Order: sequence, then structure tokens, then C-alpha cells
Amino acid sequence: MTFAQTPGASDDYADRVARHVPGLRDLHRMIGVLMAEQTPADGHLLVLGAGGGLELKALAESGPRWRLDGVDPSADMLRQARATLGELAPRATLRQGYIDDAPEGPYDGATCLLTLHFLAPQERLRTVRELSRRLRPGAPFIVAHHSFPLQRRDAWLARNAAFITAAGVPAAQARDGMQAMRDKLPVLDPQADEAILRDAGFTDIELFYAALTFKGWVCRKA
Repeated sequence: MTFAQTPGASDDYADRVARHVPGLRDLHRMIGVLMAEQTPADGHLLVLGAGGGLELKALAESGPRWRLDGVDPSADMLRQARATLGELAPRATLRQGYIDDAPEGPYDGATCLLTLHFLAPQERLRTVRELSRRLRPGAPFIVAHHSFPLQRRDAWLARNAAFITAAGVPAAQARDGMQAMRDKLPVLDPQADEAILRDAGFTDIELFYAALTFKGWVCRKA
């Protein structure tokens, strides 16, 4: 969902997002490990921001009996998700929309990767609260997105630009991308992100992933 905002842009989504997100494939393996710690073998999972299908596929492979519901606002990205899932596609039900369009559940776990950094703080809190409301008590929630100390914003963005340039993105494009991120993306610092999780009803919040401008947490519904 992060880097494909125009029609047809999802066709090379997996390759492009891997150049932008350090350790992306390892991140997907991590969510399978963390979800398996607390989720029944036949659990029902919600994936918010499921476009592209990368985490859906990772979860389907990690839990052969897990049932998956994926929600994303982009029809094009959901098309790519079906293609990414391939023969695993029958394991996932895909819906176009936002959190309000997700089934009521209750779910045994949920993920939201590379998505919440698009939302302003109040909408981010509302979205996470609505997701929490759809989970069983004790269910895990795994989230990862841009989150870094805002007082050092320029330094972190420069590091991110250097990383993606080293991965093959043209330097001018990397700089333009970081400027757009600085101007338009409502990034929060990690303390504010953790506060949103607490305010939305989650507990046992643990940082499990930190890679330049990205952070990831695992927590559970109180």
C-alpha cells in the first residue's frame, strides 16, 4: 500500500517496497513467528492495508490453517494481492475499503504494516480503536510503519535516502521522495505511536523491529 498510489503501479510493488523497507522479507517472517505465539492454529486474522498481498502470503505460509481477511482501499492493490497469493488465494477474503468496512470479527489477531503513517493522529487513533474493537481479548496486534524522533527528522530522512539510493533508486528520486515524506506524511515519534496503541486498548507493547525510519511493535488487546 505504501508505494503504489496510481493505477497499474502495483505490478512491481514487491520489488519496489523491498528497496524502500530495510529487511522487509525478514519483517514478514517475524510477523508469522509473533502471531503464532498467541494465535490458535485455526485462528481468524485481520490484515488492514492488505494491498500487494505480501503479509497475507507470509501469514498464509506461517499458519496453514489460519483464515485471513484482508482490507485495502485500492482495487488495483487488491488485484495484486490475489496475484501474489497465487494458489493460497482461497485462504483469504479480500475487501475494498477502510477499517469501517472490515467485518466485525471477533478476530484472533491482526496486522497493519506500512499503513498507519498515512493517517493523521486523530484518524490513526480512531482506526486503531476500531481495529481493537474487532479483536478478542488477548489477541495480538502487529504494526509497523515510519516512526522516528521528529527532532532529528532531517537526519533520519537523509539516512533513509542514502539507504534506498544504495538499493538502486536514483539519488534525485530518493531525495524527492524524502522531501515529499517530510512535507506530507504525518509521521509520529515512537513514544506517540506507543501512546496511540495504549489509548486504543492495547497492552504489553513491545518493540520488535527497528530499521532506520521504520519501527514495528507487537502488543495484545487488554
